[in-house]
Amino acid sequence: MTGTGIPGAGLTLSALLAGHRPRTAEEAADLARLAPLTAADDPYARELPLHVTASALIVHPAERRVLLRWHARMQDWLQVGGHGDPGEEFPAAVALREAREETGLPDLAFWPAEELLHVVVLPVPASAHEPAHEHADLRFVLATGTPDAARPEHRDARLRWLPLDEAARAARGEALRESLARVAELLDGGPPARRPD
Repeated sequence: MTGTGIPGAGLTLSALLAGHRPRTAEEAADLARLAPLTAADDPYARELPLHVTASALIVHPAERRVLLRWHARMQDWLQVGGHGDPGEEFPAAVALREAREETGLPDLAFWPAEELLHVVVLPVPASAHEPAHEHADLRFVLATGTPDAARPEHRDARLRWLPLDEAARAARGEALRESLARVAELLDGGPPARRPD
């Protein structure tokens, strides 16, 4: 552990990306676009037209349910997550902090292992406060044993537990559908064996 106080969450951006193997051509292209950010002073800086975010798909494994959050800006049900705060350098710690803040769940833990699930570059539309930009989102899986304890951080950020198959049908974005498919594989006993490099 390298100082986050979170077991397994102490890998830097560089270390995480070095150990991650893309599973699709789209993910390989997104990973290549993200690579230059490993040399940035602050890869989370919102001033960068492409900057790092970290998110988590929260699951209740016993019931094969996933927790989604309403994102008013995107007008969609998505996973929880967001931007790193100044001084943060460990993406998994950012994902865990954001998940705790957005759900109030005290028992969140990386599941089934402390690994990066998916790397996705996503467009973000302009708002009154910032121009259009892109998020290089690093996605993890967290589990809770107390799903009924989930509470939204504010009224406009509703939370919704969905069976995994229903969440996959409801997902509007291809990237979220791919992330949910990977979660389904994990719930079924693990992803397919990796091919040798």
